[in-house]
Amino acid sequence: MEYDSGTGQGAGETKSTSMPQGLRSGAAWIASADADVQKRFLDDLDEGELRALPFLFEFWAMPHQLPPEGTWRSWVILGGRGAGKSRAGSEWVRAQVEGARPCDPGRCSRLALVGETYDQVRDVMIFGESGILACSPPDRRPEWQASRRRLVWPNGAEAMAFSAGDPEALRGPQFDGAWVDELAKWKRAEATWDMLQFALRLGEDPRVCVTTTPRNVGVLKRLLDSPSTVTTHAPTEANRANLAESFLEEVRARYAGTRMGRQELDGLMMGEAEGALWTGAMLAAAQVDAVPELDRVVVAVDPPVTGHAGSDECGIVVAGLRARGPVQDWRAYVLEDASLRAASPVQWAEAAIAAMERHGADRIVAEVNQGGDLVEAVVRQVDPLVPLKQVRAVRGKAARAEPVAALYEQGRVLHVRGLGALEDQLAQMTRQGWEGLGSPDRLDALVWALHELMLSAAPRKKPQLRVL
Repeated sequence: MEYDSGTGQGAGETKSTSMPQGLRSGAAWIASADADVQKRFLDDLDEGELRALPFLFEFWAMPHQLPPEGTWRSWVILGGRGAGKSRAGSEWVRAQVEGARPCDPGRCSRLALVGETYDQVRDVMIFGESGILACSPPDRRPEWQASRRRLVWPNGAEAMAFSAGDPEALRGPQFDGAWVDELAKWKRAEATWDMLQFALRLGEDPRVCVTTTPRNVGVLKRLLDSPSTVTTHAPTEANRANLAESFLEEVRARYAGTRMGRQELDGLMMGEAEGALWTGAMLAAAQVDAVPELDRVVVAVDPPVTGHAGSDECGIVVAGLRARGPVQDWRAYVLEDASLRAASPVQWAEAAIAAMERHGADRIVAEVNQGGDLVEAVVRQVDPLVPLKQVRAVRGKAARAEPVAALYEQGRVLHVRGLGALEDQLAQMTRQGWEGLGSPDRLDALVWALHELMLSAAPRKKPQLRVL
């Protein structure tokens, strides 16, 4: 089970070792205690203990920053920006070298520090605010030997710096541990990771700590799938006590609910099917902060086949059109994803009509392949006068989705922020069909909305008659 420090509970089945539920650091416990307890705690510490306390990481660490127990080869710390990943990596290195035997040849720890570039290793992993030097107590602080690109500790332990851009540099050296930072960003990730595995051959139990913001790249996915990998996870918010409030407010406002926000702030792996019609880059480029005056707004509905609490979700998507100038200048804006799992057909009909009223839409567009006349009957039961257009699919989902995805490629469809669940479904549709779990209800509703606004409504050129 993967430990999620944002909730204190397991977050999905993985091949990883669970951390104790409800675990709090000593610092968190003291901070929540009353003033008398805090005073007694500090008064009971002598001068040496007070001086050592800032460097006692187990006292300060959040659960996701502590290595899981049990047998493992790779520990992957997945986290949002500023979640404390670098501090966890630095402290893990400290724990490896400070327990090393003093200076017996072949017995001191030898570690590899691997980052995207040498500059990243030096500036973030070694000299950064959460780097190894900043985390080390004065009497155990290593010396940086720039000409040899290595750290040397007073007890003889060593750590060598490597760039992921030069995987061949790892051919030859050997180590009993490694700290790898931002693996998902490396341009030559596969080759560098492979070379590192061959180099981890010293000692009885060579291990690697990987700190990274998750990205949907093959090397990271395969690492997470390995039975010898354990993971811990935390969103940016888990470390909010050490982050500027203005930073948190800004990134929340701009990215909360988007795919980028779920990846960069929540630290979640965002899936994208191979050959997806909508790529992460396309969806990131579609984000907007403001919507201009629109000429049309519609609410598209993809009703579930059945109508009870266990049914699939009902896809409800609101989109608008700004149709100014030639058709190539038209732009569609996806305004809201109001999809829900309705306990009854009346509930999804009420939700669709409410969305229509919120956005001043001129009609509801509803697919009737499954429900037929029942779809109209349910909508009319809620509002007999609501404008309703019934549409029927005659082609497969991928065939209907492909021309809509082409509009995104052309930059002609834009999203307000906060449509993460809809964007997740878009990233699972390929030319071969739906690759996701369940039913793509949100995606289907979006496709119907944009067909109505952009593809069905666009003026078509009249064919030119040739005079023979």
